[in-house]
Amino acid sequence: MNLLLAEVAQATQRLAAAGVPSPRNDAEELAAYVHDVKRGELHTVPDADFDARYWETIARREAREPLQHITGRAYFRYLELQVGPGVFVPRPETESVVGWAIDAVRAMDVVEPLVVDLCTGSGAIALALAQEVPRSTVHAVELSEDALVWTRKNVEGSRVPLHHGDAFAALPELAGQVDLVISNPPYIPLTEWEYVAPEARDHAPEMALVSGEDGRDTIRRIERTAHRLLRPGGVVVVEHADTQGGQVPWLFPEERGWADAADHPDLNNRPRFATARKALP
Repeated sequence: MNLLLAEVAQATQRLAAAGVPSPRNDAEELAAYVHDVKRGELHTVPDADFDARYWETIARREAREPLQHITGRAYFRYLELQVGPGVFVPRPETESVVGWAIDAVRAMDVVEPLVVDLCTGSGAIALALAQEVPRSTVHAVELSEDALVWTRKNVEGSRVPLHHGDAFAALPELAGQVDLVISNPPYIPLTEWEYVAPEARDHAPEMALVSGEDGRDTIRRIERTAHRLLRPGGVVVVEHADTQGGQVPWLFPEERGWADAADHPDLNNRPRFATARKALP
């Protein structure tokens, strides 16, 4: 075992003691980041090249600073995104939400699908859809100036038009034309704030996390926005907390012009997102 791998083993123990959920993964990721190698190449780093700054990054992660804030990068489906303070770090659970949306758009009898991503944050959802549905146009909407610092970096050079503004009043010029509206909105109830993981509670913007007493205030407003934007037959996809399974589809009732409202599980088989179709006239 070389020096770096021995240090990684010690770092893993420190991170585990600090309650970090994936200590070995994070210790290796930080070692690869500091030494500018891939995780599978850690054993090739000569002992003389060990960089003591590794322990600075471990101390930051030990204090529960998000791994992605330390490295400045997050991975989402086939993307590598720039992230940092002020923007919500995309999570693996959201990949299944986007996967469903991609399949739904591909199944539509539409040559050039029109998609809107509300509360886009880092731009992960919009960029993934644009990449994997090449003939689509995906509009991304974000209100937070802090988040937009990162969104602009990520969408630069892409086909994704970025709009700075309130998601609930966004894109009036597209009313009744959109094929799919998607959102990973804030959905944590105020009553559960103290139970949120330190990585999110202490480092993610609160406006990207909390949404009223029951966590569904933003989703209620997205329901109205989606109905305004979608064409008849268009689809809305909204992520929610696993504890809200069975509750969110009721926010898309038939009497307000919706059909086929349903919940869907993530890869861990937990309720993760709701979908509904705008009813035909």
